[in-house]
Amino acid sequence: MSFRAAIKFCSQCGQAVRHAVPDDGDTRVRAICPACGVVHYQNPLNVVGCIPVMDDGRILLCKRNIEPRWGKWTLPAGFMELDETLVEGAARETDEEAGADIEMGRLFSVISVPRVAQVHVFYCARLRSDVFNPGHETIEARLFAPQDIPWDELAFRTVSTTLQRYLEDQASGAVQVHNFDVL
Repeated sequence: MSFRAAIKFCSQCGQAVRHAVPDDGDTRVRAICPACGVVHYQNPLNVVGCIPVMDDGRILLCKRNIEPRWGKWTLPAGFMELDETLVEGAARETDEEAGADIEMGRLFSVISVPRVAQVHVFYCARLRSDVFNPGHETIEARLFAPQDIPWDELAFRTVSTTLQRYLEDQASGAVQVHNFDVL
């Protein structure tokens, strides 16, 4: 099943588009405007966030105040904006969702989620304070010891898998970047 929603009209001139393989060497069906010739590409969205951790090992999670998955816990993350880097987006989302003061760390995971046309990217981050000021998208921002993470109440598989791999790495002393797919 493809997540791709059909583009119906050209964003440049408003003309109804046709769906075909462009004659420029492309191999995929695209929305092509017969009036102005613009080829419309649909590409995955980037979701950026981090694993904010206190020096004592507690991990910051945010309880969602928006759909999807209202009331479920997640790592602070959201859609990357234009004109920002991955790191800037992850830091901004952490500030917006948790009001957390962090020191951004290394890349931790890259997760392809083709079913919803997204790529999720998480960084490690060190919390500089245990005082949080969550934004409107968050009901509550709270620190959890690893053994107290509410696994059954996590919002997304990308979050639960990222947390599992983070905790496995912490236990083994591994330092690696994880790259996996959620199908």
